[in-house]
Amino acid sequence: MAERLVGMPAPRFELDAVMPDRTFGKVKLEDQMADGKWTVLFFYPMDFTFVCPTEIVALSARAVEFEQLDTRIIGVSTDSIHSHLVWTNMGLEEGGIGQLKFPLASDMNHQAARDYGVLIEEEGVALRGLFIINPEGEIQYEVVHHNNVGREVDEVLRVLQALQTGGLCPIDWQPGEQTIS
Repeated sequence: MAERLVGMPAPRFELDAVMPDRTFGKVKLEDQMADGKWTVLFFYPMDFTFVCPTEIVALSARAVEFEQLDTRIIGVSTDSIHSHLVWTNMGLEEGGIGQLKFPLASDMNHQAARDYGVLIEEEGVALRGLFIINPEGEIQYEVVHHNNVGREVDEVLRVLQALQTGGLCPIDWQPGEQTIS
């Protein structure tokens, strides 16, 4: 039986990653929290696929907007950091994703994907799961869906801003509009 994650402490992780400057490093949820930042943590199935690059590149193109909202982005798949590095070193025209503005982390042992409830065990890959985590380390939002469908960056930004208001945001609420409370 599935367990809810919204409203719960986010599972902690420390993962090897390819950093925005294309060096190897580590990403930890604790570091985001220590800096008082929100986190958009997203899982994707695999490098060198068809849908993944569309959403990863779109998120990277909008990274400044997330930064302006005191939010950092972390992408995660079960691929190795070496695969991530090759993929980021290739241009879009070559089937790569180019240089990103956020780290791509490697969950080779599948623990993070398992902890967040997005691992397809029999395939060893993650579903498309996205989690918004507040600076206190609590999951505020999760969306998980079929791997054939990419996510919408505008909606992630809208929900993030709605959560940051601390108010009640009705359907179709947009940044700058009044909340109910």
